[in-house]
Amino acid sequence: MLELLPFGPGAWAFIGAYLCSLLLVGWLGFNARREDTLEDFYLAGRGFGFTVLVLTLYATQYSGNSVFGVAGAAYRQGFGWLISVHYMLAIIVFYRAFAPKLHAMALRRSYVTPVDYLRERFGSSALSLLASIVMIVALNNYLLAQLMTMGRALQGLAGAYGDQAYNYGVLCLALIMLIYGTLGGIRAIAWTDVIQGGILMVGFLVLLVLLIDEFGPLSAATEAVLASPDAAKIARPSAPMLREWFSYILIVGMGGALYPQAIQRIYATRSRRILNQSLAVMAFLPFLTALIAVIAGIYGLAYIRGLEGTATDQVFASLLRVIQGGSMFGYGFVVLIFAAVLAALMSTADSAMLSISSMFTKDIYGVHIRPNATEPELTRIGKRCSWALVSLLAMLAIILKNQASLIGLLDRKFDLLVQLVPAFMLGIHWMKLDGRAVLYGLVAGLAVSLLLAFGPFSFVVAGKVWGIHPGLYGLVVNLAIAVLGSFLSGARAS
Repeated sequence: MLELLPFGPGAWAFIGAYLCSLLLVGWLGFNARREDTLEDFYLAGRGFGFTVLVLTLYATQYSGNSVFGVAGAAYRQGFGWLISVHYMLAIIVFYRAFAPKLHAMALRRSYVTPVDYLRERFGSSALSLLASIVMIVALNNYLLAQLMTMGRALQGLAGAYGDQAYNYGVLCLALIMLIYGTLGGIRAIAWTDVIQGGILMVGFLVLLVLLIDEFGPLSAATEAVLASPDAAKIARPSAPMLREWFSYILIVGMGGALYPQAIQRIYATRSRRILNQSLAVMAFLPFLTALIAVIAGIYGLAYIRGLEGTATDQVFASLLRVIQGGSMFGYGFVVLIFAAVLAALMSTADSAMLSISSMFTKDIYGVHIRPNATEPELTRIGKRCSWALVSLLAMLAIILKNQASLIGLLDRKFDLLVQLVPAFMLGIHWMKLDGRAVLYGLVAGLAVSLLLAFGPFSFVVAGKVWGIHPGLYGLVVNLAIAVLGSFLSGARAS
């Protein structure tokens, strides 16, 4: 690996020490555990304070997707991808729709997984099982995207040796992630997020300064794009693009707020006041992260020509490579930000991994396979599940390295997650929402979404129907069945 990347021995020693320090954090998290229970391992004993909550949400929400995926999408679509700022803001808006009330219920009733709420609220084992499967499938997609991003982070820096660097990146970083994540649980991940989140916040601001210093003002980059064959990417948004913007705001806003790992961080928050303060701060962070990632993509579009297909997701790493050669400060900055981005990628992936293992262990294994299992046994099963899952997905990430874009993977995840909107965002406020109606709506919404996404229809272009994600069409059907079915169920009961 030292021979593949344009870093010297000192840089690799620093990156190696930084990543290995995460193993120490995992060990500290293991020693800090209070009891061998699911609540302690997956929720850190519900002890997250303001600083930890803000930075763990930040490092989880803004990592591979916002750095490499958003920059790559901006490279492909130009300023049109400013929509990423809007949909990141929309996530906070939709959090506010249900998170405070869900947090209060979780404290009173000791929820550990998102499905704990559904099981108590609707009393339907079929709905709980299907919701578990939907979340697990969606998070497998998300975890796969993060593993691929780890590989592409190295691939973009490695030049002609990109394929080998990709494979090393996926395997080595996944192994470190597994060790510290299964040692210290969510407590260790949150502690690493505090470090990584702080570095990323400062790093993005410094990155903007270095991009301007290296390439000139953004206006010059815009003029360079206008003078190139990609000039159409700077044009005023067309009607189809506006429809796509609207679609992304809704689907990412709702789906992002329903990330199982985000819901579990809501459960882990010490108080409602801390939760509200954290969400207020999170509303400003898209301007610090997503916006700068878009700007980086525009600089790449102007000055790094020739990237096509999945290679566009390497544009951020390619920009770092240019900055690295500009000065000693640039070299040192790239080493630091590269190490922090790799670590944040692992924390994002590890959060998804822990959520998958918690839902499989508690909601499937502990309910349908071994109902009498003790909590220490369930915790051990969850750790084994994590190792098996990440090993499988790491191999899949290597197989698919040149066959899927990060944004494409994320679209399919949100198509699934938004089908849980009636159960969470409507069900927590409307007590007359009927469990059977929600179940039927969920089944119908999933069927419509998957049929439109993968069916042989000529009107489906780039995974969307007239610029709208299939998941939103499924959600309309889902909501209609859930609401009308609840009214009919109430009328029969009266």
